[in-house]
Amino acid sequence: MLVKTFGSAVYGIEAITITVEVNIASGTKYYIVGLPDVAVKESYVRIESALKNCGFRMPRQQVVVNMAPADIKKEGSSYDLTIATGILAASGQIEPENMDKYIIMGELSLDGSLQPIKGALPIAIQARKDGFKGFILPKQNAREAAIVNDLEVYGVENIKEVAGFFNGDVTISPEVVNTREEFYNSLSNYDSDFSEVKGQENIKRALEIAAAGGHNVILIGPPGAGKTMLARRLPSILPPLSLYESLETTKIHSVAGKLAAADALVTIRPFRSPHHTISDVALVGGGGNPQPGEISLAHNGVLFLDELPEFKRSALEVMRQPLEERRITISRAKFTVDYPSSFMLVASMNPCPCGYYNHPEKECICPPGMVQKYLSKISGPLLDRIDLHVEVTPVNFSELSSDRAAEKSELIRERVMKAREIQVERFDKRTDLHSNAQMSPQMVRDLCKIDAAGQALLKRAMEKLGLSARAYDRILKVSRTIADLAGSEGIKLEHLAEAIHFRSLDREGWAG
Repeated sequence: MLVKTFGSAVYGIEAITITVEVNIASGTKYYIVGLPDVAVKESYVRIESALKNCGFRMPRQQVVVNMAPADIKKEGSSYDLTIATGILAASGQIEPENMDKYIIMGELSLDGSLQPIKGALPIAIQARKDGFKGFILPKQNAREAAIVNDLEVYGVENIKEVAGFFNGDVTISPEVVNTREEFYNSLSNYDSDFSEVKGQENIKRALEIAAAGGHNVILIGPPGAGKTMLARRLPSILPPLSLYESLETTKIHSVAGKLAAADALVTIRPFRSPHHTISDVALVGGGGNPQPGEISLAHNGVLFLDELPEFKRSALEVMRQPLEERRITISRAKFTVDYPSSFMLVASMNPCPCGYYNHPEKECICPPGMVQKYLSKISGPLLDRIDLHVEVTPVNFSELSSDRAAEKSELIRERVMKAREIQVERFDKRTDLHSNAQMSPQMVRDLCKIDAAGQALLKRAMEKLGLSARAYDRILKVSRTIADLAGSEGIKLEHLAEAIHFRSLDREGWAG
């Protein structure tokens, strides 16, 4: 008897419906065809044990399983339930009548229980597009898939429930998630707040500018100055995610298997902080079975690289293209996948190996030339993509012990959102631009015009401080953002002066 069930394959952050054909005929062997990988081929052992332990029988006849389209590689263990359901239907143990209306996915344990799968959200989205009535999957993934409207999502715990569902013996209530309510109730639920930071007003201002214009930023300062603490609070002042951004971010985390069972949506901006020993592939994505890397998991959020010079140079260099294009393309011999990677880069570093170069109280013990050698670990092209260089100094005791209440993240976010609204109007005719940081050199010339006094100030600054040529456009971009925060149509002298202040690493002689 021939029966068709339906599963799905995830490529990048999109899914493709897979038809699983099961035919039982006279014979003794088990065949599985259609480019299955080792995990799919091993499903026979898991399925046989699961069926026996749940009171079903494994047919002692020839079983042929075809996974179509046959030219697409099928990977992973999530096809176990799809194949097992087909075998039960083809052997007459369950009714196949309504099976073609559902996508069925899940990994089987030997006792018949189900393990969670990756990519439930993109699979559910594709199932709705293809006109399926419902999606049957492990209970742990049910909330994640249920945010897709007009699709019945059934979370099940074992294969007996699936068999009972198709036989009409078991009633399973579909999982219901109010997507908009879930989204708006959890919006901006951050654990940390800028009000918890004592002092460091200059650094808070720099991060406000970075958030307002989507600028990349590097924090330079001695150990214990608060670089990491400040960076971790940056997402709390970024504009809240839109529903579209939330869905897009959730798809990436779903594909990577990073969503908890209780989560339906990623409702706050991601903050990813990989260790400096991370490999190139783990950072940007890839592998034999391509998975999103840290830069994609930070999509619509913040990627924090602590101790930037300690990262492998090759890992940092592969980030250059994604920083510009805001997506990463991973190519293999037979296919290519794209992952979005539009993130704010926040890096931190000590000014030297000992950490105390330019410290107001402690003396640097590094030998001559060591500071320059340490900074040279960061390539010029990468540094060129960082708009703000911020020197972080230690907080003195009087500020630490002060009872004065600091400004809350909520108030800073309101100013950031007003500046972003100005930028949305400015770039309303461009679908690929959303913030000042994304402006091309030509757009900088058109939109960041300064008067004669501003030109004179910028010229003096570049000559006196020895600023490099690459600093010119960066200063104009940042000054445009500062003007937006101030609600000013034009760039004034004070806006330029503040932007010049945030180009520490470009100053001639800064590293001795």
